Amino acid sequence: MKTIIPAGYLPKRSIRETETAIRDLRDIFQVELAEKLNLLRVSAPLFVKKDSGFNDNLNGVERPVSFETKLEPDTEIQIVHSLAKWKRFALKRYGFKMHEGLFTNMNAIRRDEDVDNLHSIYVDQWDWEKIIAKDERNDATLEKVVKEVYSAILAMRAKLAEKYDNLYEFPAQVHFVTSEELEKRWPDLTPKEREDKICEEFGAVFIKHIGGKLPITKKPHDLRAPDYDDWTLNGDLLFWNPVLKCAFEVSSMGIRVDEVALKKQLELTGTTDRVKLPFHEMLMKGELPYTIGGGIGQSRLCMLLLKKAHIGEVQASQWPEEVEKACAEGGITLL
Repeated sequence: MKTIIPAGYLPKRSIRETETAIRDLRDIFQVELAEKLNLLRVSAPLFVKKDSGFNDNLNGVERPVSFETKLEPDTEIQIVHSLAKWKRFALKRYGFKMHEGLFTNMNAIRRDEDVDNLHSIYVDQWDWEKIIAKDERNDATLEKVVKEVYSAILAMRAKLAEKYDNLYEFPAQVHFVTSEELEKRWPDLTPKEREDKICEEFGAVFIKHIGGKLPITKKPHDLRAPDYDDWTLNGDLLFWNPVLKCAFEVSSMGIRVDEVALKKQLELTGTTDRVKLPFHEMLMKGELPYTIGGGIGQSRLCMLLLKKAHIGEVQASQWPEEVEKACAEGGITLL
């Protein structure tokens, strides 16, 4: 657990000014995102039943926060990690049509998160999902949607700039690269070091193919649950962070698994027992729409745009005593 204190760091805004900017950013961005992707805002659950199969298993080792209620004392309820699978079910249940989609303000608790400048046990993001045709499950669709998300970010930044100065300057375009290409270019570096290199070079990068094993190291660039993204049609949107001088992930998105990809990825991860869960049964029977979706970190985007050094400057969470002490000594004001 290491807290980075940038040399000479001095926040450009007071707490009240920061909170006002956060409010404006969130209000503007969700409108831009909805317009660019044809999305409707919906309400979403904070918790789901364990046996529904809706909770995001993330990397497969994180423990969800769980509890029981007096109404169903024998039923385990879990705080969501994300809504990756729930959104796809909701599109079907709510009667969304082709090329329509939804988004929601998702709040989650990830109790096993290793906290640092970028990570908190509290997660807030715009979770979105959109219906596509089966023949649109391809790389061209993925890149098209990534560019639409990026255009929403640029539009939000332009509107905020009318009111605020000293905002992060986004590159005009996003650069696309695969995890395999990064490994080939820098085979002796770790995935994180490769991200730093490519983001410093291009500023804004979408790294494709996250989850599957790479050809040289035989290890994935990063871990992904096997039952929502298709590992050959997904990726992460990262930026170069000039305050922390590192790659900075803001969004993860991808075309979701179909029946074939789900079966393959469950077999690769030894988790074929999940096919018995309600969500997975519906998917294997072809009862769910083909979709593309993702999550966009709200605090991450605020932190980047407002040039903050710690995610605790833009969200209220819990931090170990040593983190609070290091931040106080380094001029970082945690909310």
